[in-house]
Amino acid sequence: MQRRFGIDIDGTVTCPTSLVPFINESFNLNITLDDLTEYELNRCLDIPEEALYQWFVETEPKIYAQSPIASGAQKVLKKWVNEHELYFISARGNALLDVTETWFQQHNLDYHHIELIGTHDKVSTAKKHEVDLFFEDKHDNAVAISEELSIPVILFDTPYNRKPSPKDVIRVYSWQEAEQWVKNMFGRNKIKKEA
Repeated sequence: MQRRFGIDIDGTVTCPTSLVPFINESFNLNITLDDLTEYELNRCLDIPEEALYQWFVETEPKIYAQSPIASGAQKVLKKWVNEHELYFISARGNALLDVTETWFQQHNLDYHHIELIGTHDKVSTAKKHEVDLFFEDKHDNAVAISEELSIPVILFDTPYNRKPSPKDVIRVYSWQEAEQWVKNMFGRNKIKKEA
């Protein structure tokens, strides 16, 4: 049985370190991913919120165009695209659709749907598309999607999302671990039992 997966892009399919070199270059810093202990960067970096916002707006297309793919993501997603429906749902604004589609082509990733919603509130979009499972890196998104839609959410571990989570938010440390969880949850034996 084919499932529909809702998948965040930034920090999930792209490597969570993507922002780090751009921050270091633009603000003359020497940080690592471990320094980003909060999703809202102004809470963990000594940079005014307004300056960070302006920088991000100006740099966003370049960051997305140059983001490395997360380790293991390509292999797993290339397999899943033939087994499940992959719906990429991102907080990126729709003006970045060309950059996003080009990045997917460059990384040889196929998909069934990409939706750039321009907000971090992904609950209504995930509900509209009736996803069975969601993949996310932002803690409060993962919790809201899981609780409001009563679906499991795979949360990719990063220093900025290490708050406690409800039982249906499953923390993983790699795409291989996510793939194993999906096999255990939705594998052939599960399908036979459901039939």
